[in-house]
Amino acid sequence: MTQELYSDGIGEITVTGTIVRIDLMSLSATERDANNNPKPVFRQRVVMPVDAFANAVDLMQKALNGLVEAGAVRRIGDIAAHPAGDAGQQTRGSTNESPNFN
Repeated sequence: MTQELYSDGIGEITVTGTIVRIDLMSLSATERDANNNPKPVFRQRVVMPVDAFANAVDLMQKALNGLVEAGAVRRIGDIAAHPAGDAGQQTRGSTNESPNFN
């Protein structure tokens, strides 16, 4: 059986010499911030060499470009480029922004 890990995002990326450490985080079910939003908490770390990280970034960029082309997500810069009249037609789920990380 393959083990899977869910992550709400990346908390931090640290480069030390030729090693990259990527801290994965998820939103806590119990801890809240001052605005009563779930706090991001560290879950697991991915450690890889710099060249593997560069390849991973390239692969993720290709995946993102495919999602943009398919209309599944829009880049933040593309949202600002739309006329104000289109703003009322946008739905919250149509962007790749999350209120949890603002």
